[in-house]
Amino acid sequence: MSIVAEFSVRSDDFALNHALTEAPHMVAEIEQVVATMEDKVMPYFWVSGGDHAEFEAAFENDESVTNVAPIDEVDGAILYRAEWTQNVETIVYAYIELGSSILQAIGRDTNWELRMRFDDRESLSDFQAYCEENGISFELNRIQEQEQPMASAQYDLTTKQRETLVTALEEGYYEVPQTISMSELAAQMGVSQQALSKRFHAAHKNLITSTLTFTHPDDE
Repeated sequence: MSIVAEFSVRSDDFALNHALTEAPHMVAEIEQVVATMEDKVMPYFWVSGGDHAEFEAAFENDESVTNVAPIDEVDGAILYRAEWTQNVETIVYAYIELGSSILQAIGRDTNWELRMRFDDRESLSDFQAYCEENGISFELNRIQEQEQPMASAQYDLTTKQRETLVTALEEGYYEVPQTISMSELAAQMGVSQQALSKRFHAAHKNLITSTLTFTHPDDE
């Protein structure tokens, strides 16, 4: 059974440490990592929250990336494409070798928060052993076994919560104006309005937590 794990990693043990330190108000979020035929690892990442000129100037002295290029800009956030260098020690290369995948990665001047999927607990243990052997410090905040379909598990939704949100969307509950009321939707789904309200609350909380924040033991 696959495992989803959440880590906190020091910025100087991952990537963009110099750029994020020089522009401490910036936040970087990796959108995608692509491994090419030439054994290059190319991240696409959004950067927002501060002075982009200051951040881009710091790229020149950041040994973790090369060939950085802006790709897109939306609401003050810029999407960059780059190449990781061999100076990235290496969670990046470790997860590629072990066949895991990064689901979410958010970096600040002090640390990165990573959500990663591993094939099984053995792969997770191998990853932890690699980090320890290479002096990569990390804090494991949460482990969750994937017991439901990928689309639900990635966003911490139960099957019923996902079904509720999708049905509400399809029936026009989120439209303005609404084309179906909560009581009508509850009747259609065969549950009470109170039960549906609780399911909405739990689903929205899980969805927001999994996409916009990282959970930690103290939050539970």
